[in-house]
Amino acid sequence: MSQKKIIFSGVQPSGNLTLGNYLGAILNWIPLQEEYNCIYSIVDLHALTVRQVPAELRKKTRSLLALYIACGLDPEKNVLFVQSHNSAHAELAWILNCFTYTGELSRMTQFKEKAQKHADNINAGLFTYPVLMAADILLYQADLVPVGEDQKQHLEITRDIAQRFNNIYGDVFTIPEPYIPKVGARIMSLQNPEKKMSKSDENPNSYISLLDKPDVIMSKFRRAVTDSEAIVRYDEENKPGISNLMSIYSSITGKSYGDIEKEFEGLGYGDFKTAVGQTVAETLRPIQEKHDQLMSDKAYLDNIMKDGAQRAEGLSYRTLRKVYKKLGLVPRS
Repeated sequence: MSQKKIIFSGVQPSGNLTLGNYLGAILNWIPLQEEYNCIYSIVDLHALTVRQVPAELRKKTRSLLALYIACGLDPEKNVLFVQSHNSAHAELAWILNCFTYTGELSRMTQFKEKAQKHADNINAGLFTYPVLMAADILLYQADLVPVGEDQKQHLEITRDIAQRFNNIYGDVFTIPEPYIPKVGARIMSLQNPEKKMSKSDENPNSYISLLDKPDVIMSKFRRAVTDSEAIVRYDEENKPGISNLMSIYSSITGKSYGDIEKEFEGLGYGDFKTAVGQTVAETLRPIQEKHDQLMSDKAYLDNIMKDGAQRAEGLSYRTLRKVYKKLGLVPRS
């Protein structure tokens, strides 16, 4: 890899990407592929903290890879790979477990939330999830990690683990910094605009999946929570629902909030919701077409996975060998 800074990001194949993922993150990743060495992993091992249907997990993994490419991530310019295809992730995670304190892990907000959600399956993987995440990042000597509000704590513990290891053994790991995009729309739930749009939301009407068909998209926007004023005006505090729809419309069309207010002056929420729904459906149409085309070519996707895994292994095993040597593990002959 060239001497550009390294960006690492991992996404679970536990459901389709949402409009929030696309507008808030992936759109910002496209220009990064020229500026940085970008590594994007489909973190299927993380998905195992919750019981998965094997055939579905395999399909979702391929589908997520196809979506990444359909959204504009070039497999030639980015390292796109499946986490379980590179055993270095699991190997480094075990070692980092030995440098992580249980008190740190028990303070993780996401562990507490997931333990409540999956009370019948509070497994050790759920508890040590942040250590595997640390391994994902530190293996590639990542300089930057795009993080949302809900992942900041995980990046902090990654930094703590790396610094603890470096203090004992010297400068082994790069200490990653959060990557904050210059412009990134924060897209909220259509049913609860106080909450970020999420694919794990139990109410499917709260998010737009990138693979939702046009009639589903229109239906979800028609049901979107607004207010009783019936005036299209940006006011995040008093009109969070309509402000969220304006944010979506603005992100896609490039129009300012002032322009949108003028465009829909004198019109009701029904007209505005229809316009937003149609704009979103039209934006997602070419992505969905490309995704479907890629999903019908299993050999092509498998080749991308194979190539990505080889490139990922080449990068990560340099770090792993260094770690093994520092720890006094006898090298493989």
